[in-house]
Amino acid sequence: MDKFMKAAIDEAKKGLAAGGIPIGSVLVIDDRIVAAGHNQRVQRGSAILHAEMDCLEKAGRLKAADYQRATLYSTLSPCDMCSGTVLLYGIGKVIVGENKTFQGPEAYLKERGVQVTVLNDPECISIMEQFIADKPELWNEDIGV
Repeated sequence: MDKFMKAAIDEAKKGLAAGGIPIGSVLVIDDRIVAAGHNQRVQRGSAILHAEMDCLEKAGRLKAADYQRATLYSTLSPCDMCSGTVLLYGIGKVIVGENKTFQGPEAYLKERGVQVTVLNDPECISIMEQFIADKPELWNEDIGV
């Protein structure tokens, strides 16, 4: 398994252990993790702290050239909000653990020039399927249903 997706999965597990939604993300620049995050909507009572948003917040202010060299890893396909942030900052690559349980606007990202790779990772799928089965109301809240 890719070491960066493994780090994102570790973040997802941290979120789950803290009572949250098990989605994790890491931002990689020049083959180095510069930030990691996990969904914290439950833990922080936040409307926007999806894993990707938490990760980017932890990265702090970066230069445009840094974002352009970056790859964002996420255990789950990024939603509209997180995909919009990818576009806003010009992140050129997104590596998705899985999009079976939820698929964000991947086609739109691709149309806008973002390289999107979906791994269909069995562990990412299993983590989300179990969570959705165990806590469907919390999952539906997270995706705005």
